Amino acid sequence: MTFPVVGMVGGGQLARMTHEAGIPLGLKFKLLSDTPQDSAAQVVSEVVIGDYRDLDTLRAFAQGCDVITFDHEHVPTEHLRALEADGIPVRPGPDALVHAQDKGVMRARLLEIGAPCPRHRIVSDPADAAAFAEEVGGFPVILKTVRGGYDGKGVWVVRSEADAADPFRAGVPVLAEEKVDFVRELAANIVRSPHGQAVAYPVVESIQVDGVCDTVIAPAPELDEELAGEAQQLALRIAAELGVVGHLAVELFETRGPDGKPGILVNELAMRPHNSGHWTMDGAITSQFANHVRAVLDLPLGDPRPRAPWTVMCNVLGGDYPDMYQAYLHCMARDPQLKIHMYGKDVKPGRKVGHVNTYGDDLADVRERARHAADYLRGTITE
Repeated sequence: MTFPVVGMVGGGQLARMTHEAGIPLGLKFKLLSDTPQDSAAQVVSEVVIGDYRDLDTLRAFAQGCDVITFDHEHVPTEHLRALEADGIPVRPGPDALVHAQDKGVMRARLLEIGAPCPRHRIVSDPADAAAFAEEVGGFPVILKTVRGGYDGKGVWVVRSEADAADPFRAGVPVLAEEKVDFVRELAANIVRSPHGQAVAYPVVESIQVDGVCDTVIAPAPELDEELAGEAQQLALRIAAELGVVGHLAVELFETRGPDGKPGILVNELAMRPHNSGHWTMDGAITSQFANHVRAVLDLPLGDPRPRAPWTVMCNVLGGDYPDMYQAYLHCMARDPQLKIHMYGKDVKPGRKVGHVNTYGDDLADVRERARHAADYLRGTITE
């Protein structure tokens, strides 16, 4: 029996780290990448350079693969259906993945299954957006293009009808959502296999800066135990209802009702390894990447429990200091327990080029160590 070949569409850092998780298992990876310089293309031995939007390219790439999975959600749904018709296992499949590709489809399905969501509807023009704002108590509201957005792109906070023109220029449907007065952002990460086995990681707090994930704290500090369980159960139910295979991240708003009772609302879904799960590489018994690989191959899933009371992940963003390698000496000497994960990307201001993980018994100490390392690598501090 030969070891299976996992076909990964997309050459970013998620593919790079998924490949890393498969190495101890002896798995073979085949990568469809945009360029030879992409993060994963630098480390995977079998790389096909091509356009994932071209069906013939996808079909040729899929030959010899035992399963196809992704590091992004942008492959056209009809192409995935064609691969399935060719007998190629696609995980997650197109019927599930469309809910991460199209925010309008996602919202409609979540309402159908009774998942708590912000008030929302598809709007046709700025005047319709203004009408929606009236329906939910006035501006500001959130406008999102239904496809293609990520890391704050394709999302606008609109404060008047005059502000609402930009989202409609892309020529794709626009989803309007109420602007939620939330306490903080949470994420519930789960992994589900084809035969229905599923595991849930601790619910984490996700701190955003300028629409980009900056820091993740695992588990979310001072989170009501009942609410944490509710968030995990919600993520597991969504995965089962939508038929997700692999990793699912459910991004959540934590809210407070008029009576002070905590609650949650679903913000976004991602059906792939996710930034809010990067802490698991060093902080969990089995990482999100290892469990994603296990799931798409229908192997038994690994233990998601944390290794330490606290783990903190900080993203390393590009700044004006391009030679981050020179900063390793200071960071590693200052904190021998620090885990640095770099993506092989050119350093550009604001670009995610890596992340750091720290862990331990004292949350304040763990946070400070992660924040210091991320800032030193970026060059925003020098000591």
